Amino acid sequence: MLDHDTDSYYKISRAFLDGQPSGHLTRDTIIDNITLYWLTGTGAPAAREYWENGQAATRAAGQAPPQVSVPVGFTVFPGEIFRALHGWVQKAYPTLGYFHEAGRGGHFAAWEEPELFATEIRAAFESLR
Repeated sequence: MLDHDTDSYYKISRAFLDGQPSGHLTRDTIIDNITLYWLTGTGAPAAREYWENGQAATRAAGQAPPQVSVPVGFTVFPGEIFRALHGWVQKAYPTLGYFHEAGRGGHFAAWEEPELFATEIRAAFESLR
């Protein structure tokens, strides 16, 4: 988790070294989260998605991706590894019903800012209620 991306590295190290949490990334919540991965042996399965996506991208190189037909909500978090532009997201997901750029959060937004993440999920799918 620490070496996942630069934004996460700085947030997690500040919580440990300087005692400055970023959202809910406190020393205790970081230790809790890592402990859950360690004790349950779920670190490797959690990382498997990255490996599978890489394999799928290699197999699909040069081919058009399948059309997305389900409703899509998309939130851009400022600390994310890749900052998607609205036009790109709209082109990739023609069923885009919600797009928002949040003011805080990063790659681990659900962990860093759980209330904000839940608010974004609700807003994204509010029209489906």
